[in-house]
Amino acid sequence: MDISSDVLRKIRNRREGYSLDQAFYIDQDYYKLDLETIWYRDWLFVGHDCEIPRAGNFFTLQVGDYPVVVTRDRQGTIRALHNSCRHRGSRVCTQHKGASAKLVCPYHQWTYELDGTLLFARHMAEDFDKSQHSLKKIHCETVGGYIFICLADEAPDFAPYRELAEPYLVRHRLGETKVAFESTIVEKGNWKLVWENNRECYHCAANHPELCRTYPEAPSATGVQGAKDDPVIAGHWEKCEAAGLPSEFRMSPTGQFRLARMPLIADAESYTMSGARAVRRPLSSDVQESHIGTLLMFHYPTTWNHVLADHAITFRVLPLGPELTQVTTKWLVSKDAVEGIDYNLDELTHVWTETNDQDRQIVEENAFGIRSPAYEPGPYSPEDEGGVMQFVEWYCTFMEQRLQGEKQPLVRVA
Repeated sequence: MDISSDVLRKIRNRREGYSLDQAFYIDQDYYKLDLETIWYRDWLFVGHDCEIPRAGNFFTLQVGDYPVVVTRDRQGTIRALHNSCRHRGSRVCTQHKGASAKLVCPYHQWTYELDGTLLFARHMAEDFDKSQHSLKKIHCETVGGYIFICLADEAPDFAPYRELAEPYLVRHRLGETKVAFESTIVEKGNWKLVWENNRECYHCAANHPELCRTYPEAPSATGVQGAKDDPVIAGHWEKCEAAGLPSEFRMSPTGQFRLARMPLIADAESYTMSGARAVRRPLSSDVQESHIGTLLMFHYPTTWNHVLADHAITFRVLPLGPELTQVTTKWLVSKDAVEGIDYNLDELTHVWTETNDQDRQIVEENAFGIRSPAYEPGPYSPEDEGGVMQFVEWYCTFMEQRLQGEKQPLVRVA
């Protein structure tokens, strides 16, 4: 039996409301199938407009076997390109981020325009056609200050996500912010374990003392279960919607992405030890309201987010191996906010720096136990782990549809 058939069989025989079989979390071939079926074929969050504010700015990342460079060209358009020289394949941009008038391969100095067009190649044959050797393009879309890419030749339609997310994001003007701090950690666990841990607060009271000072651990705070029936959340939505801030829980029909604005505990306004704002200057001049809570935005498989009145925290998940996952966190503040005057960096980052490290330990212990020959799938808590069940249901449905060859609306790379 091939791996695809094995995965399909296990998904179809999976006991509903239970965790996945061991192989989904540790097996190299299952991991490769995840890459080929999801990561290489769907939209992935990679970074923010504000990270490349001027022509020539770029950043790089690695998605599985694909090195990628994201640039802003001379016309102001954000581009994503395969970071592999069309000469002999060397990486063109080797730094994590930077700025350059042209993209120059360090190996033999093949030189590309910021949109990937090949400009110069030394000592090539007379019939060499530069137009046929530009850097290969990657689908790239932006919405509300977020940059997404799709590595496939044909990409799923991005419009449904744009239509859902843009109204929630537009007033926060994240394209006009800056990254105050960036942190990258590597968790020794499968990417699905990272997501499962994120999708519930069943573990929060015992593991996240800093976060629990401001973030409610009630299951309804995920938005997936019981939010509409929670009078505190319903009241918060009514207040924010009246102020012109879309807030009610909305999820795509596939369950892949969703948004909701959730209240923080009591009088808290931000993720700080006191609950007070971490940044004196508002994140956006278009949002002057107080106590708006946190806008939660999720898009499987790469990102979850918290957008508050004073700053935003964005998370990017990238798989590095069957039991290795990179999590990058960025704290965004107003582009005019000044460190040491408008905010203290330690106060801004403390809660989520601690929470991230605690989650890393949780995921690694979870992964350690799953490796045991004695492991078998266990039951989720219907009361507290609805978000986890929703994620696993999305994953299984998504994989089953893709492995059966079901088609989605696609667009070709321009």
